[in-house]
Amino acid sequence: MNAALRHRFVYPAAGPFTARLEPRRLPTEVLRPPDNVKIAPEALPFVLPFALASISLLALQRTGWAMLVALCAIALLLFFRIPDRPELADPEVVVAPASGWVTRIDRVEAPELGSARFHRVVIFLSVFDVHVQRSPVAGEVVASRYHRGRKVAAFRSDAGEVNESLLTVLRRPNGDLVGVRQIAGLLARRVVSYLEVGRRVRRGELMGLIKFGSRVDLLLPEAYEIQIRVGDHLLEGATIAARARSPRSGEESDPS
Repeated sequence: MNAALRHRFVYPAAGPFTARLEPRRLPTEVLRPPDNVKIAPEALPFVLPFALASISLLALQRTGWAMLVALCAIALLLFFRIPDRPELADPEVVVAPASGWVTRIDRVEAPELGSARFHRVVIFLSVFDVHVQRSPVAGEVVASRYHRGRKVAAFRSDAGEVNESLLTVLRRPNGDLVGVRQIAGLLARRVVSYLEVGRRVRRGELMGLIKFGSRVDLLLPEAYEIQIRVGDHLLEGATIAARARSPRSGEESDPS
C-alpha cells in the first residue's frame, strides 16, 4: 500500500500520540514471511460454493469462467489464512492483536475495564491483511461483551461506538486489564470469538476473527509504554505494540 492510500485512513490529530507520520519499517524479525499458513474453518461456507461452481464449469468445458471462479475462491481463502507467528521471550511486551495499519493512538475512558483512562490503539484491517486476531497478552478472559450495532465504514471515527463489536477483557497475572474490541465494518458480516470467560490464554493465541473486516481496538493501561505510532503496519501476534512498566503501580477495578 502506498503512502498516499495509507494516509486516507489516518485520523486528524486527537491526543498526545495521534499525528501524521512518515512510514517507517518495524524490526525485520517481525516482518519475515511466515513459515506455515493454515486456513480458518469458517472459510468453508464461503469458499465451497465457488469451488464447486469452478469444477462444474470445468466439466462443461467453460475453462475461462472456471478459472475466474477459482480465483474468486482463492481470494476468499486469503481472508481466512492463519500464518504462524514467532513466540516472543519477553513477558512484559504486548503484541498486536490484529494485522493492519495503525490509524489512531489516543487515551480514552473504558468503563468496561475500570475507572482509569486507557491507551487506545486503533488498527484498520485492509483486504490484504490477515483477518484472525490473537491475544495481545497472556492471562485470563474475565469478560466478553457483544454489542449489536450498525455496519458503517470501519475507518469512520465513530465506528467503534456505533458498529457491531465484541469486547474481550483479559486479566494479566499481575492483575492488569487489557481489552481487545473486534469491530465489524461496512462489508464485515460477523465477529467470531474463540474464547469464553474463565479461559486462560497464552500471548499470541488465536482469539477470533472478523469475517471480511475491518477494525480492532487495543485498550491498554495508561502506564504502559506504546512502542508503535500512527502509520505503522502491524502483524498480529508478532509486532510489539507496547511494553508494561514494572513494577505495577496501583490497582485496576475488575469489570462489572
